[in-house]
Amino acid sequence: MKRKILLKCPLFQLWVYSLVLISLAGCEMTDASTEVIEEAAPMPSIQEVSKFAWENLTTKKIYFGHQSVGNNIMDGVAKVTTQDHLPSIRIVESDDPSVLNRAVWAHSQIGKNGDPFSKIEAFKENLRKGIGDKADMAFFKFCFWDIRSFTDIEKVFKAYKETMVELKREYPNVTFVHFTVPLMSHSDSLSANIRRTFGLKVGFDEDNIKRNELSQLILKEYAGKEPVVDIALYESTLPDMTRTFFTRGTEHYYYLASAYTNDGGHLNEEARKRAAEQMLITLARAAEGRP
Repeated sequence: MKRKILLKCPLFQLWVYSLVLISLAGCEMTDASTEVIEEAAPMPSIQEVSKFAWENLTTKKIYFGHQSVGNNIMDGVAKVTTQDHLPSIRIVESDDPSVLNRAVWAHSQIGKNGDPFSKIEAFKENLRKGIGDKADMAFFKFCFWDIRSFTDIEKVFKAYKETMVELKREYPNVTFVHFTVPLMSHSDSLSANIRRTFGLKVGFDEDNIKRNELSQLILKEYAGKEPVVDIALYESTLPDMTRTFFTRGTEHYYYLASAYTNDGGHLNEEARKRAAEQMLITLARAAEGRP
């Protein structure tokens, strides 16, 4: 009985946490939590894209399937194309094939968050109901919540790759663009750091590991051959070109920089603009036939 009362005592809990903090100070962390520890290659500037390339992009019929982070990015696209005085892009939120009768960037929510296969199927269904016959470019992205520690990423990637093969065969005139997986931020709470120190798993870390692994499969398959929007790269690269990651053994796993989010997953104003700029650059190049 005395032991149970002692364990519930706030002063005793504080004493335990103090001992743990002292041990943390003398231990080497199993996961790095510093945000500025690796340099990334310089990203292209939106100013480097020619006027001709932008004007070419505005003539395209584009479809984008997504969920909430996609909405963040589309908000960034609307603001970037206005603030930077680029040729205007007609943006419509719709999955109705008829909106692609003329140049437009149509976008809509697809699938159910937490179910990556539903995103793949919804995208395929939308193309087959008429979008694929009209679009010049089409793509969708997973949500961070689609890929978790328990996700079978090999199975997800297999379904994604097979679907892309099918759709490219059915719609040879469509340029398909690929996306890496959005990340979540790194938990730097006391409890998370205590768990890492004692070799215990932290949910945020395990989820981001799987997102990194699926992104690597996508990059290995498509990068340099077909257009890829590397959302994971943009989310983990700070303005000074350093990247945010933690380590597990000898491996680095990237995460969403805290400077780019207010809730740990969705993009704030700065991140929306950065992601939108890089996506626009990729699409402008793709419209010219460059991966």
